[in-house]
Amino acid sequence: MDHTAHHEHSEHHAHHEHHEHHEHHGSGASWRAAAQATLHCLTGCAIGEVLGMVIGTAAGLHNATTVVLSIALAFVFGYALTMRGVLRAGLPLRQALKVALAADTVSIAVMEVIDNTVIVAVPGAMDAGLGEFLFWASLALSLALAFVLTTPVNRWMIGRGRGHAVVHAYH
Repeated sequence: MDHTAHHEHSEHHAHHEHHEHHEHHGSGASWRAAAQATLHCLTGCAIGEVLGMVIGTAAGLHNATTVVLSIALAFVFGYALTMRGVLRAGLPLRQALKVALAADTVSIAVMEVIDNTVIVAVPGAMDAGLGEFLFWASLALSLALAFVLTTPVNRWMIGRGRGHAVVHAYH
């Protein structure tokens, strides 16, 4: 590691330790940390949600089946992204799964309630085909609202050492 990279790495750790110390004294997590955690979670959720909606729509599955498939895939991809990072940090598979469950379960659940409620509530969205603007616009709207409404939940959880805060020990 060259001197510049080492210095940046040291500054990151000093900032991270100060940030964690600051958060655990009741001041709560920063909005930036919450937004980053939510964006990380949204990435996995969006992959699963979109894939589930595309598969369900393309296969002509019942709307309820499509929603269930989307939710299941959102959890799978959300957990998988977190596990990838902590496995890279050297955790054994079982412990990596426990970290992913602790870090992401509430965030994914909140996102899935929000985005699926939006998709189901938008008239015609569940019946729109893959080539229709309404299909993609309702998905985009649902994921954007999920991000906005889940960020405060993640901020609250991180500020209490829960949610994505459990992952930070492995980065």
